[in-house]
Amino acid sequence: MTEREMFLNTWAAEQAITMKILRAYPESHIDLKPAEKSTVAKDLAWTFVAEQALLIDGAISGHPDFSKFAPTPATWAEVIAGVEAGYPEAVAKVKGMSDESLNEHIDWQVGKGTVAKVRRGDILWMALHDMIHHRGQLSVYLRIAGAKVPSIYGPSADEPWN
Repeated sequence: MTEREMFLNTWAAEQAITMKILRAYPESHIDLKPAEKSTVAKDLAWTFVAEQALLIDGAISGHPDFSKFAPTPATWAEVIAGVEAGYPEAVAKVKGMSDESLNEHIDWQVGKGTVAKVRRGDILWMALHDMIHHRGQLSVYLRIAGAKVPSIYGPSADEPWN
């Protein structure tokens, strides 16, 4: 199995879990902001669209173009539709990358005002891990919103395996 195949298989499994979390979230709480420094729920969920589009495109092109990022839509259904629509498009782009391209190093921002040479494949993995991180945040929002938290990597209090 190539790294690209491993990445795409892992992403497919994680995407299914992400969609389960998004579908479990109550639309009545899309403006939930658990703390002053927290992001509003719908903006947090819209991050998945940015990760799929901007970071994946950035890894391919060498530069994420944040000016192309659409503002967060008004409804939860539109957020879910955006995540669902963006996924196959991003997967197709990754499938189109060569193994040589995955191993190319490009200039990438790694901190405030800091650019370093980063392997394109590592940027893809970072984007996936960041999506998983934001999904974890959203799962906490689920509990705060009074919704049931689905099983993610194992049973949850709301979705036991027995």
